[in-house]
Amino acid sequence: MSKTWFITGTSRGFGRVWTEAALARGDKVAATARNTDSLKDLAERYGDALLPLALDVTDRAAAFAAVQEAHRHFGHLDVVVNNAGYGHSGFIEELTEQEVRAQLETNLFGALWVTQAAIPLLREQGSGHFLQVSSVGGVAAFPGLGAYHASKWGLEGFSDALAQEVAPFGVKVTLIEPGGYATDWGGDSASHSEPNPVYQPQRDAIAAHFSSVPQPGPEATVPAVFAAVDAAEPPLRLPLSGFAYEIVTDVYRQRLQAWKQWQAVSYSADGT
Repeated sequence: MSKTWFITGTSRGFGRVWTEAALARGDKVAATARNTDSLKDLAERYGDALLPLALDVTDRAAAFAAVQEAHRHFGHLDVVVNNAGYGHSGFIEELTEQEVRAQLETNLFGALWVTQAAIPLLREQGSGHFLQVSSVGGVAAFPGLGAYHASKWGLEGFSDALAQEVAPFGVKVTLIEPGGYATDWGGDSASHSEPNPVYQPQRDAIAAHFSSVPQPGPEATVPAVFAAVDAAEPPLRLPLSGFAYEIVTDVYRQRLQAWKQWQAVSYSADGT
């Protein structure tokens, strides 16, 4: 059975690839982007199956209006994908207030506004699936990406709560946690703080480490995303790529080890 998708950030990267793949398999897509000119070729190829919508997700009223327009146009929504976002690089000391607020406005609040707009629609129809595009950086953290991690850890937190809140209404939630892919995440889409030279040795070490990590094209994620949205019981969290899987599971192993080591101290805080 074909599905109807609402996908943010479709001008490039994952959003573009998933939009095209969904259309190619016979699904319908409401595709949002700040500038919908990038979707003209898909509109010509797929006609009425595609609804291009101009949207800046940081505008809450506009996010609500876009979701409502998509629902009116197609009659229902099956999959809501919060993909719009970007990466900001900067060590904590380097971050400006404006940079942090901008990162959170897009990656965290933008996803929250679209989610809030779609909840009553999916709840009332008794079905639907939120795909929240987090990151391996939504579980692990690396130096120089503190603002980005704050946005993705926030997304993980509210989405985990959301999954429990909407489960009684038949609505699913999956946090997609990609590793490194050959998208524009580290290119023109990224922003950077003014570098403090005291952190340059760490910056160089991080760049050298990640330069050896394979970065497959975003199209490699399509089968995994389809597997999640087509599953009767999709996972709450789904790392994408072996790189992401290994990092995420290693983070949890380290946390469990540390918690076990300090278990007695934790229990001592009961005061009994």
